[in-house]
Amino acid sequence: MKIYRLLTEDDTSAFCHKVSDALSKGWELYGDPTYAYDHANGVMRCGQAVTKDIDKPYSSDMKLGAQ
Repeated sequence: MKIYRLLTEDDTSAFCHKVSDALSKGWELYGDPTYAYDHANGVMRCGQAVTKDIDKPYSSDMKLGAQ
């Protein structure tokens, strides 16, 4: 089973740390990162999709970050 997450964060080192943490836990990059201006908060935001293969069936109540 493959699961999917979209990691987002303001354009700071926190985003890089969030992605690096996911990679260290077995998640794999999926596609290119995205970068957009958040008009509501006046900041640039980054996003990166990641996927991971797991050995149990998907459930909508699972905590994806804990996998």
